[in-house]
Amino acid sequence: MSPGFQLQQGKNRCDMIRITQIKLSIRHSEEDMINAIAKALKLSPQKIVKYQIVRRSIDARKSEIKYIYTVDVAISESHKEKETSIVKRCRNVNISIADQTKYNFKPSGTAPLSHRPVVVGTGPAGLYCAWLLAKNGYQPLVIERGEEIRQRVRSVEHFWKTRELNLESNVQFGEGGAGTFSDGKLNTMVKDTSHRHGFVLDHFVAHGAPSDILYINKPHIGTDQLRSVIANIRKDIIQLGGEVRFGSKLTDLIIEDGFLTQIEINHKERIPCQVLVAAIGHSARDTFDMLLRRGLILRPKPFAVGFRIEHRQAMINESQYGKEASLLPPADYKLTHQTSSGRGVYSFCMCPGGYVVNASSEQGLLAVNGMSNYAREGENANSAIVVTIKPEDFGSTDPLSGIEFQRKLERMAYETGKGLIPVQLFGDLLRDKDSVTIGNVTPNCKGGYRLTNLTNCLPKFIREDIIEGILAFDQKIKGFAHEEAVLSGVESRTSSPVRILRNEALESNIGGIYPCGEGAGYAGGITSAAMDGIKVFEAIATKYRPI
Repeated sequence: MSPGFQLQQGKNRCDMIRITQIKLSIRHSEEDMINAIAKALKLSPQKIVKYQIVRRSIDARKSEIKYIYTVDVAISESHKEKETSIVKRCRNVNISIADQTKYNFKPSGTAPLSHRPVVVGTGPAGLYCAWLLAKNGYQPLVIERGEEIRQRVRSVEHFWKTRELNLESNVQFGEGGAGTFSDGKLNTMVKDTSHRHGFVLDHFVAHGAPSDILYINKPHIGTDQLRSVIANIRKDIIQLGGEVRFGSKLTDLIIEDGFLTQIEINHKERIPCQVLVAAIGHSARDTFDMLLRRGLILRPKPFAVGFRIEHRQAMINESQYGKEASLLPPADYKLTHQTSSGRGVYSFCMCPGGYVVNASSEQGLLAVNGMSNYAREGENANSAIVVTIKPEDFGSTDPLSGIEFQRKLERMAYETGKGLIPVQLFGDLLRDKDSVTIGNVTPNCKGGYRLTNLTNCLPKFIREDIIEGILAFDQKIKGFAHEEAVLSGVESRTSSPVRILRNEALESNIGGIYPCGEGAGYAGGITSAAMDGIKVFEAIATKYRPI
């Protein structure tokens, strides 16, 4: 189904009518859509000039699975009745005048900038902030500790083959940030009265993303598509007057009277700096340590840890869709459970048709993540099954105690798997015994795996909550708790363990430093990080005028 359809040429009216809750068979035709629109508006099909899909989701709650659409509709100019009159006549809560407001922000700052702003990090937060700064004449300098995307991919694939880890360019660090090696999910729960979310998706499409991300209920781009989009945004930043430097790690801050004056790169080069956007990502542990030593206020924050679980994607499809599974895209799921201990256990970053990847960024430590391509064509579905961890669980009041908690788990995972991803069948975890053979689910891992016992990779209370959660999830997805489901560990990088405090103007306690994105503790995924990058741009552009 295409995102729009045009029946005839002609000038469009200013207003479009929005219709929600159009339910159609998954086998529906274009004609079925037009007839459903006409029926809802009580018009003849010939009066519909065009429609555009705003949202499409799948309703699998009943025996007959349906697509549910929200569409914006244009009416022929030959129709004498105005759109507002049509909406009023229909008396239907699902019919209204479409809100077509787009993101719009104009810089209003008047303070002079002595030096171009510096953006640290090329994840979604840094890229969107830098692109808007460049677009509006601020000529940003963007620094990234890792490599540009093509070389970064080569470095990561080399690590997966040889276990030779590049500490500065890996699954966590490099152009595009950690999300580059993920499923590329673009949905968000962030309330968006300023239309930043729409801007983020439009911007992705303008730089090469598939247009269906504009209307699919749970849009994703896949690691393969995301890589080229990221490179296109970087090229655009340069064309707009910005500069992007790779292999450039922020190693120190020079602060005078509570204000930033210079930054140090790679322990040797100093650059005058008045405005610094710290979009450093949630794995920049050495940078967090430096920021704390330089006097920024950091606080530990909750996050979640657990294992990845793999099932055959065909089983998930059949459970979610039944006999219609072959006609629909690979199924996903989102599961939650409140355990007897009072903690929440839930699925996180579910990757249909994906891979479990070795996402390590420090020697002697091992963390896993999920990744999939746009087509989600892999044999297995995988998801993190994680338990919420609070600062009081860290065993210390130190601001970086959450990082040390992560390191402890990742060190045990590395030792358990002897440098490979440690893997265990769920049935063996239940019995606390080593796995020695694979069942009907073959691990789909990037970086190699070793059959072992995951018992020591997580504290007992977390492991028990995960087991309880998986058993509960089996009531929702039959076969979820199958003894041959594959677990791997540890999933420890779900979100930042640290928040860098910032005020209402989005500055830290050190003047000129703007904590930004997921690493700073203000986002939880690609889209929300990009939206926070936009917010930080707005804060800078409200205070300073362009160079």
